[in-house]
Amino acid sequence: MRRATFSSRRLASHLKRGGLIAYPTESCYGFGCDPDNRRAVQRLLKLKQRPQRKGLILIASHYRQVARYLQPLAPAEQARLQHDGAQAVTYLMPVRPSCPRWLRGEHDTLAVRLTAHPLARQLCRSAGSALVSTSANLSGQRPVKTYAECRRLFGKQVWVLRGKVGKRKRPSTIRTWMDGRIVRN
Repeated sequence: MRRATFSSRRLASHLKRGGLIAYPTESCYGFGCDPDNRRAVQRLLKLKQRPQRKGLILIASHYRQVARYLQPLAPAEQARLQHDGAQAVTYLMPVRPSCPRWLRGEHDTLAVRLTAHPLARQLCRSAGSALVSTSANLSGQRPVKTYAECRRLFGKQVWVLRGKVGKRKRPSTIRTWMDGRIVRN
């Protein structure tokens, strides 16, 4: 079994090798992996029993970590993304043609949030990149809220990181970037 603590170097190495992690987010535990590692993403989707066509969310500590997936943003738009991420808002954003289908599913957008959750931000900084972020649960079931429950249910398949889930009762709000329409509240 893996220890609950992590070093930045160990975490980065684990993710680059295709490892999966579970970590606290704003409202629940989330599953994550290296978004550029197709096999890791496929393993995560299989673990969750989630179809690839739905697409995934990427979290990041800074716009630079998601910029290569997205159509370019002006500095004011980058600031808006950072500000709204602190409010747990995820945006469906237009992608570059090179954005992998295994991340965006059947969509021409990618779900992105610049997270303000302290541990999630630290994980992105430690990994040196954005992370896939999806609730730690089987598709259609309630998300896991505690380290102990996550460890019990998924500890053999993922590296479960100890930490405190944020105070939000519900997952992030999802909005379209272009018009701000709420897709999930």
